Amino acid sequence: MTDQTSQTDRVLAEGVDEEPVESNRRLFTGRAYRFIAALAFVYAAFHMAALNGLSVSGLIASPWSIQATLAEREAQAGFEELRAALGPEGEAFTGNSMRRLLALAEEVAPTAENTAEITALSTAIETAQAEAAELRRSAREIQSTWADRLPFLPTLPMEPWNFRMVHIAGALVLGFMMFAAHTFPPATAPPTRETRTLTLVAAALAVPALVAGATTIGFVQFLNSGQTMEMGGRVLWMSQSDVPEAFADAYSWVYGREIWWFGVPLLLATFGGIVTGWFERRERDRFAASDLVLGICAVVVAMYLIPIYSTAARNAVGTPQVPIGVAFAATAGSALILELTRRVAGMALVVITGVFLVYTFTAHLLPSILRVEVPYTWQRFFGTVYSDVGILGTTTAVSSTYIILFIIFAAFLQASKVGDYFVNFAFAMAGRARGGPAKVAIFASGLMGMINGTSAGNVVATGSLTIPLMKKVGYKPKTAGAIEAAASTGGQIMPPIMGAGAFIMAEVTGIPYQEIAAAAIIPAILYFVSIYFMVDFEAAKLGMRGMREDELPKLRKLARQVFLFIPIVILIAALFMGYSVIRAGTLATAAAAVVSWLTPYRMGLRSIAKAFEIAGIMSIQIIAVCACAGIIVGVISLTGVGARFSNLLLDLAGVSQLLALFFAMCIAILLGMGMPTTAAYAVAAAVVAPGLVALGIPLLTAHFFVFYFAVVSAITPPVALASYAAAGISGANPMETSVDSFKIGLAAFVVPFMFFYNSALLMDGTWVEILRAGATATVGVYLLAAGVLGWFMGARTVWFLRIGLVLAALSMIEGGWLTDLVGISIAAAVYLVQRLVQPAAGTVLPVRGAD
Repeated sequence: MTDQTSQTDRVLAEGVDEEPVESNRRLFTGRAYRFIAALAFVYAAFHMAALNGLSVSGLIASPWSIQATLAEREAQAGFEELRAALGPEGEAFTGNSMRRLLALAEEVAPTAENTAEITALSTAIETAQAEAAELRRSAREIQSTWADRLPFLPTLPMEPWNFRMVHIAGALVLGFMMFAAHTFPPATAPPTRETRTLTLVAAALAVPALVAGATTIGFVQFLNSGQTMEMGGRVLWMSQSDVPEAFADAYSWVYGREIWWFGVPLLLATFGGIVTGWFERRERDRFAASDLVLGICAVVVAMYLIPIYSTAARNAVGTPQVPIGVAFAATAGSALILELTRRVAGMALVVITGVFLVYTFTAHLLPSILRVEVPYTWQRFFGTVYSDVGILGTTTAVSSTYIILFIIFAAFLQASKVGDYFVNFAFAMAGRARGGPAKVAIFASGLMGMINGTSAGNVVATGSLTIPLMKKVGYKPKTAGAIEAAASTGGQIMPPIMGAGAFIMAEVTGIPYQEIAAAAIIPAILYFVSIYFMVDFEAAKLGMRGMREDELPKLRKLARQVFLFIPIVILIAALFMGYSVIRAGTLATAAAAVVSWLTPYRMGLRSIAKAFEIAGIMSIQIIAVCACAGIIVGVISLTGVGARFSNLLLDLAGVSQLLALFFAMCIAILLGMGMPTTAAYAVAAAVVAPGLVALGIPLLTAHFFVFYFAVVSAITPPVALASYAAAGISGANPMETSVDSFKIGLAAFVVPFMFFYNSALLMDGTWVEILRAGATATVGVYLLAAGVLGWFMGARTVWFLRIGLVLAALSMIEGGWLTDLVGISIAAAVYLVQRLVQPAAGTVLPVRGAD
């Protein structure tokens, strides 16, 4: 495998750990990258196997299992032949009992004309049955033997908490190992004494990490001893004052070792590794010891929590009697999650998480609605948050199943070049229109959004092609970046994947995924239609041209490759046919590999391994972000701040329901700033959605309202991830790009209010109601786009007419017959007045905005 800087771009957040100039010169060492590639492959392949119920020991035993299956089929074939050989008695035989048929053959054979044939068939069936039974027994023994020989390999399917802890620990190890192997060109000056000292300190931190690991191994052996069979249910979750005298000495030994030989060394290594990593990273040109220490700590946390949660001590989670070791491990695990999130997703989510953590321990000091009467202790809080209440809850449950599966699917599509086909198809369809590259960005982002999990990732995937072309035809750099950011953000609303937010929504609400995906169709179309109108009107105002025919791929040639859509079609069809999401995703992934054989990019074993490797690397960011969001969700659940916010919305609704919705929109956008789609929705749903449901809003409408605005937070200043990613490609100022992308997406901001007032836009109603709602909503976003940009019916619009167009659009939000009629009437009046005041034909208007 070659050393390529681009291998890291999916994981390392720009400007997080290094200066911007240094961040563009990241390198990997060859041997280190081979190790990381193998680790990423194993991580992704493990998830695919686990989600489909496969295991290594089962794979080793598979030859015996296959032979047993063949023997069983041979016996079944003999069964049918024996029935035929028995003549009338065989025809009268009913059922599928092999034993009954053999008994019948034994009765009939002595008097039958074909006694030899019946006897031979009976003997063959009995032999095949015995062989199959022996092979099955051998397979079970082999599987059990290898499971004992490879104790570090989990038995599948795993218990959910254990699986999620392995999921998080694997991402932490993979992420920190990538950073550890990540070097810089050597500095011209030799290493200083301070640099050497820092490296030695970082390396020395491996000692407490290994001490904690060794203590964990000893503690696991202690848990498996006979004494702890008694202690496990009676002592381990008691406070020291509650321990019976008979167990006092043993408890003191366990308690002391948990603190001084496990907890303190683990926290020392964790926080020491984090702090030294901040400094060591800037000047190193070799493997980073601090990141290696953090990887060891991640393993130790999982090694401790998995066995301890397998005992009765798990019952103490959420109570003051939670074991002290659990609190230490959870604190270290939370710190590791926050540090990896900082590196791969920036500071925004980490700062928000920090605010929630501070709130947890200071809420009893705050006034009014934010006050929590009984404060949480450190031990109780962290002993609870690293459970299904927080980190191991909904966000990680989804990332460990649906998200990782669809990342693997996206990696297979990337390896089979289906993603390139999407972009080329968009160029062929929209490239010739005015402002062609901008419209290509819309089409390509919609297609890529079907398989991409983040808006920023969508920007990188399509913007690297569309942004330079937009600049070439005359768009300013900030406008080109803004268009791509706005279009890519809409990809997160596009079914079937919807930035993985649909899966979290299904998990939280209990609404079937198929219903959520169907409900998203019209809002997604309206989003892209609104962006299309904004881009088209801007291109018309600036006199933009389309791309020349010789600059575009041939649509006829692309039409012959339409079979590349087969994996997407299979995914959608399987989902709506009632297959589970896991089965549908697995079938679509397999289809991507099969379809590649119809192209020059055939996926052999090496390409499949590469796809798993890419998936493992791509998954680091989203897994870290989901785990970090789990901390916030845990705080919200434990402190009850979500219920308090619901009461606030109810109070606002008493004044004005529209005011309550506007406030909910602002909170959803604010909480989503700086976060990928999954984390943005998970946090906003925990705070905002319960309040909307309390207002009497249907569950799906409330959650989709929150989801929509959590998504568009990616283009909302001041922290707009998609806009910042686009600005990095276009070379524009990030803040100016985010302001422009917000303006371009402004028409889309009314869509959630539309489906709030008219649920037909969420496929809730008759087909006539749905079609009418879709048509009037399209007119509404057209009028709003025309009013915002000042271009209506092929001509510039003066300021007072633009106000009229905006009023016409707003009047159509409710979706009633009367309000729609008012909106259309205002628009018609604007058109008539515009015909009277617009410049005469042939008048040359100034072109603004072009270079």
